Amino acid sequence: MADEPGQPPALTNLSLAEQAPEVETKQATGQIVTPFDVSGGVDESGKLLPVDYNKLVQQFGASPLTPDILERFERVTGHRPHRYMRRGIVFSHRDLSKILDCHEQGKPFYLYTGRGPSSDSMHLGHTGPFEFTKWLQDVFDVPLVIMMTDDEKFMHSQKIEIEDAKRYTKANVRDIIAVGFDMKKTFIFSDFEFVGGAFYENICRLAKRITINQIRGTFGFNDSNNIGEFHFCATQSATAFATSFPHIFGNDHKKAAKIPCLIPCAIDQDPYFRQCRDYAEKMKYKKPSLIHSIFLPALQGPGSKMSASIDSSAIFMNDTPKKIKDKINKFAFSGGGASAELHRENGGNTKVDVPFQYLTFFLEDDEELERIRVSYEKGEMMTGELKKRCIEELQAYVVGFQERRGKVTDEIVAEYMRARPLEWNGNPNPVQPEKK
Repeated sequence: MADEPGQPPALTNLSLAEQAPEVETKQATGQIVTPFDVSGGVDESGKLLPVDYNKLVQQFGASPLTPDILERFERVTGHRPHRYMRRGIVFSHRDLSKILDCHEQGKPFYLYTGRGPSSDSMHLGHTGPFEFTKWLQDVFDVPLVIMMTDDEKFMHSQKIEIEDAKRYTKANVRDIIAVGFDMKKTFIFSDFEFVGGAFYENICRLAKRITINQIRGTFGFNDSNNIGEFHFCATQSATAFATSFPHIFGNDHKKAAKIPCLIPCAIDQDPYFRQCRDYAEKMKYKKPSLIHSIFLPALQGPGSKMSASIDSSAIFMNDTPKKIKDKINKFAFSGGGASAELHRENGGNTKVDVPFQYLTFFLEDDEELERIRVSYEKGEMMTGELKKRCIEELQAYVVGFQERRGKVTDEIVAEYMRARPLEWNGNPNPVQPEKK
């Protein structure tokens, strides 16, 4: 990468519009990033713009993931930051320092992430964040709750029925388990099956405080949105409170209320938790911390993300090696020259080249990634060669995933989703804070 070794690349590298793909419209529009819609917007010439993540950090009021934070993460955990953190894929946060304080001092906290099941198979844009969450679970050695928001998908989609959402949940849970989460410290639950008891009490506590106008302002809802969509913010937020899970954190409400959580998620999920953070302390709970990732771009290029409902936009985890090859060769937007001669003369643009962006997400070797970047930008590596390298990496990743998924039985799924005590150790060598 062009930046110093070990440091995240500048976010401005992700914001080049001049070589973005053409779209039909000629009317300039601004970017839209919500839990339901992601677009970088278009300029006056009709070119699709990449998502401006710098702008989102400012707009959402989050904090950049700076080199100082990465250095402290490594010092506190004893682990080199994940490639997502090193490369700016995970790029911003809310109160990550407080979670590092907890780990350093040996105080309890937990991880929370989720999935809105909308198809029979997850795609690469889903498994990448889950892989990062698994890495955090291994590094911190803490419990993890994974929320399957099948109720939200039913309420937000005119095409999905309850039976569909439940079927997608079971299929996606198998996908999630195949990532490799430790069963002893992982609880996966379906909203349709789990909501009730202490969890529903927290939903009500939060729902009572959030106004319709606040939801309108946060999500852009209007009178055409159903009341379930307005209410769902309280459901998703309840998972951020340890008191929602007495089978994990015990029945001592006051003690559990002091346990914070860290939520790894894509930046489009942040609006849900702004409401949660606004009211957590008034409910005498700890504010959840968040760590945000960028989107894995759709095959068609920057400015959008992979979609579970558009097959040609994504590499799905049930795609065959041949299908992966065909999709990359046919649909993957290239930053290469218009001709072989121009490419050799001017080089390629890795900042908008989808195969290179996919390698940035999935190729672990920093030195190899840098070699590819330099070679492609000098025009020494051709577009076909870069696509071939990308295809090989993705095929190996997906085949390995499919082999693990094939070993997930109904009994294993049932155990992950059974409400039960979890086992974890946390930091084995806590540092006691100095007394003031």
